[in-house]
Amino acid sequence: MLKVLKTTTDDINAILEIFSNAQKFMQKTGNPTQWTNGYPSREILEEDIKKDISYKIVDENNVIQGTFTFFIGEDPTYAIIEDGKWLDDSTYGVIHRLASKGLVKGITDVCIDFCFKECQHLRVDTHEDNKIMQNAFLRNGFVYTGIIYVRDHSKRMAFEKI
Repeated sequence: MLKVLKTTTDDINAILEIFSNAQKFMQKTGNPTQWTNGYPSREILEEDIKKDISYKIVDENNVIQGTFTFFIGEDPTYAIIEDGKWLDDSTYGVIHRLASKGLVKGITDVCIDFCFKECQHLRVDTHEDNKIMQNAFLRNGFVYTGIIYVRDHSKRMAFEKI
């Protein structure tokens, strides 16, 4: 049984290893340009933990199998959307930096179920080459809404679930 818990500073090395494995997996599966140049970094993870928005997904033995960031509120990268529009302007929850160790199925589903219980309006984004994540979002009831741009001005596909 998988469960969601807050990430602590004791989890940093395990989470960084998951990020590293996810980067390698993305490169192998046709998504070589997402999560490059040291992103996500230790500093970003430490800041997420400090802000109390970092989560881990653990198995029945308390081994971390996945991680994500979740918060409710405005995300500046979602202020402008092109080639589409948001479905709703109400308060929304945001999921970022979702990654799995790759050993247990259902990490994305557990993450989305947890977040949707916290806020019934979610927004997410992913790289256009990240077909696996796009399919996972669609499978979990998200709708493609358009294009947004992240801090480094690279394009991302945006999805929303209400």
